[in-house]
Amino acid sequence: MEPLSKREAEIAELFAWGASKKEVADQLCISYRTVQNHSRNIYEKTGCSKVNELSAWWFCHRFHIPMSLSPLLRKSVAVFLLSIYLLGSFNDLSDHRRVRSSGRIVSRSVRYLRRNNDYKTFVA
Repeated sequence: MEPLSKREAEIAELFAWGASKKEVADQLCISYRTVQNHSRNIYEKTGCSKVNELSAWWFCHRFHIPMSLSPLLRKSVAVFLLSIYLLGSFNDLSDHRRVRSSGRIVSRSVRYLRRNNDYKTFVA
């Protein structure tokens, strides 16, 4: 298999993340026709025929996941990577959650300050 050029790898990555040909052309400041030519070369070099296949190919090559894995093992790896991503996202949102307390919605940090009698100094 012939390796992708630097520009083809850049375009393949944008396709893998869901960008359209027009979006790629706008983002890289190149013409739509140039993106079409590069995408044709990318599909020939990778052996892919659809953008979904190209996306799977790119992620497997990017994270060094062999394409020869069994479907069950591939799904397990995908679930593992997704869980890591979701746990990171959940931890980012945990500080912004609101909980119901005595009929009102109060943020967790305010409840903590009230419980420790630091709320009055915080507001003043």
